[in-house]
Amino acid sequence: MPQIPQTLHELTVGQLSARSGAAVSALHFYESKGLISSSRTSGNQRRYTRDALRRVAFVRAAQRVGIPLATIRDALAELPEERTPNREDWARLSRAWRSELDERIEQLGRLRDHLTDCIGCGCLSLETCVLSNPDDVFGDRLTGSRLMPEKGTAKRP
Repeated sequence: MPQIPQTLHELTVGQLSARSGAAVSALHFYESKGLISSSRTSGNQRRYTRDALRRVAFVRAAQRVGIPLATIRDALAELPEERTPNREDWARLSRAWRSELDERIEQLGRLRDHLTDCIGCGCLSLETCVLSNPDDVFGDRLTGSRLMPEKGTAKRP
């Protein structure tokens, strides 16, 4: 991993990419979403302050556990004076995100448990298909993976 001299206070996008492990395109995307920021040289080249390394690490860690970028951006915006997140910030935010993650884990567990109901179906047209029609409210009177007009109610040309 390339070392950045301590006297260097600004990083090029290539240096930030090399140190953070994020692709240059990802850094540009993060910047377009307001997750990190840069200044521009007279030649219009991006320069990032060293604290961008911690912000990128924060973003990537939050993404790895499934936190949406909009939620990450909102969390970063709450920090005073747009400072770099620290250990206490991560602890506070991870506690807040825990219930959202628990809910997603439950949803994935339900999906996994019902996945075998569709093996062999191919068209997802089982009378009760929890994958194509979750929380089926029409299942008692209709079948199929999509709601079709009932006989006698369809318009004739």
